[in-house]
Amino acid sequence: MERSVVHIDMNTFFVSCERLTNSELNGIPIIIGGGDRGVVASCSYEARRFGVRSAMPIQMALRLCPQAKVMKGDMELYSQLSHSITEIIQEKAPVVEKASIDEFYLDITGMDKFHGSYKWTNELAQTITKETGLPLTFALSINKTVSKIGTGEGKQKQNLQIPPEMVQQFLNPLSVQKIPMVGDKTFQLLSRIGIRTIETLSKMPCEVLQQMIGKNGIELWKKSNGIDNNPVEPYTERKSISTEHTFTQDTIDIDKLKRVILGMVEKLAFQLRSEQWLASTVTIKIRYANFDTETKQCRVQYTSADHILTKTVTELFDKLYQRRMRLRLIGVRFSGLVRGTYQIDLFQDTEEMLALYQAMDKMKSRYGFDAVMRCAGASFKPNTKNEILKRKP
Repeated sequence: MERSVVHIDMNTFFVSCERLTNSELNGIPIIIGGGDRGVVASCSYEARRFGVRSAMPIQMALRLCPQAKVMKGDMELYSQLSHSITEIIQEKAPVVEKASIDEFYLDITGMDKFHGSYKWTNELAQTITKETGLPLTFALSINKTVSKIGTGEGKQKQNLQIPPEMVQQFLNPLSVQKIPMVGDKTFQLLSRIGIRTIETLSKMPCEVLQQMIGKNGIELWKKSNGIDNNPVEPYTERKSISTEHTFTQDTIDIDKLKRVILGMVEKLAFQLRSEQWLASTVTIKIRYANFDTETKQCRVQYTSADHILTKTVTELFDKLYQRRMRLRLIGVRFSGLVRGTYQIDLFQDTEEMLALYQAMDKMKSRYGFDAVMRCAGASFKPNTKNEILKRKP
């Protein structure tokens, strides 16, 4: 049986959410971001016509579109509306994967026997828009890659259905940059040898691509030929991410305690970004030598940034640790999670800060978490037997 996979993309989600609460924003260029030295988290189609794009420095965006209205953004609102959309989809679709705060995959294989897959998906889209007031684009095809590319094209051509016999014809004329795994560096590498369209790429021997790009070369060749066997992963809402450290000897050394805390925060923040989560609640936990246990928490603006989370956790620890007894355990938990990459967390941060986190995360992903760390937290060893990493579905 041919698979039927839907990709749903909420159009300019942040901007659409803001327009729900303020109709005066309709039809004008909108930039969601923060600060003169910040970067664009999202922008309206009216701003995109001037060349404004996500992750672009705000100053550059305003030079391209000086009449744009810049807004800080409201992650609380975006999260609530995303949750509403998720509930609508989960109520109707058999298998749902929430890829981000505004992006979903649905496996509706077999449903064409009862309703017709495209008709069913179109009715679902109309329900979402009617109940939330938010616009969306969807594409229906045989796998996740083709469907995702389809929504990108559908933003100009409306919702698309790409049946199996039309997949290669649909893909061939498109730029190789339309394939989700192709970034700027890969595109430049392919361009240098004359590969600019998916058709040209699909006809390349996969062995040559493997020699050029490595193990991703075969995967890239498959995607250019419309092959993607990755399943739609059922979505479960994760509640929190946390870690605890039990000392081999009870301690009252404040400097040591804070170094361990900083290392724990850095590890958890990296995990948040790796798994594309943003946290809104921070909790610190301490256990004294006599086994008395205390916790303290506070809310923060949605973030996955070390410098914000570290400051918050340190302040909580100073308020919580008042008894000056020896401690046997420290724990840190981030909760109130929503899906989102660090680019969504740019309402106050600068382009330089974004570049720093991207560089650090790249090194951590390639060489291991402790390949690059802040000096203050370097004494924390994440792989010791004393550390307990907790994942709550």
